[in-house]
Amino acid sequence: MASSKLSAKAARLDFSSLPGSGLPALPPVPPVSFAEGGMRPKTAPGAMMAYANDARSELMRENDLLRGKAAESAHLQGRLDDALGELQQWEGAKAARLIDPTLVEPSRFANRHELNYAGPEFAALRAEIESAGGNVQPIKLRSVAAAAGGQPRYEVVFGHRRHRACLELGLPVLAVIDNLDDRALFVEMDRENRARKDLSAWEQGMMYRRALQQGLFPSNRKLAEALGVDLSALGKALALADLPEPLVRAFASPLGLQFRWAKPLAAALQSQGDAVLRRAAELAQQPLDRKPKAVFDALMAAAGQGVERFPPLQTSPPIGLRLDGAAAGEVSVGQGGEVRVRIEAGLLAVDRLAELARLIDGFLRDGAKSKT
Repeated sequence: MASSKLSAKAARLDFSSLPGSGLPALPPVPPVSFAEGGMRPKTAPGAMMAYANDARSELMRENDLLRGKAAESAHLQGRLDDALGELQQWEGAKAARLIDPTLVEPSRFANRHELNYAGPEFAALRAEIESAGGNVQPIKLRSVAAAAGGQPRYEVVFGHRRHRACLELGLPVLAVIDNLDDRALFVEMDRENRARKDLSAWEQGMMYRRALQQGLFPSNRKLAEALGVDLSALGKALALADLPEPLVRAFASPLGLQFRWAKPLAAALQSQGDAVLRRAAELAQQPLDRKPKAVFDALMAAAGQGVERFPPLQTSPPIGLRLDGAAAGEVSVGQGGEVRVRIEAGLLAVDRLAELARLIDGFLRDGAKSKT
């Protein structure tokens, strides 16, 4: 009877304060081991309470363990979220790698004139790459058929000057490799060059002309749409590319040709083609430091438009100098009109150069007086 009453009381015990009930958890109570000397309850209710206390302690330990695991899981989840965020920033990105520049060839659509690799700008780029131990800004390549030895080969999409600099310096070139067809390669090359603003008008025209000749685009309009350029600007670039080679050679470098000259030069050729081309041939013999605008003015003057500002070409056969019947040197006129005096080695002592200079100075003063 007493046992059943104790059972009923035990059934009415409230364990709602145990962990997981929604109420604040009680601090853990260390278990009591009766086998180690702990006092054994003498009554049934005491035994029930001791059992409940042991169960509560075990639940508290499990609760603490679960809380620790939850905190660790939350920390790991945070790190995972951060890592995923960083990865999303690189979505679609391609890794750059170092490539042997001898395995890379220029694109068949390459628009760089050789003079781009001889001027001070390229020299500065080359020195910068040499100082850095390589190109910091990657170039872009596409894979082409492997060589006979099985080594992979690549074609430049953009970055021809950086590739050339690394090739000359014997440095590996930092590059991104992508899989592109001819049209995509051409569009990316053009946009990269126009963004850098270092491609001349004539080079752009040659590039556009080559793309049309090779059938990448069916018309000027389709080409302009694909590149996102104005149709009239594309037409001017093509007009420069269509100028005859003898006229282009009149300029010290075709890189000096400007978009705004395309229409008047084409009109001059159409109206006075022979005269313009004759003047172009004369100008091609002038010194290489001739200014592009002076050449343009001279060509337009040959067509009866504008005023000639370029000095005309002066020519004269060399006049020989003789000493006791033997050749001693010559006096000649250079391509720019300068007069040159050449004396054979050993015929004039170095200590007499000042005397010769005084004689020439007097001769020039007499000539100036005769003109007045």
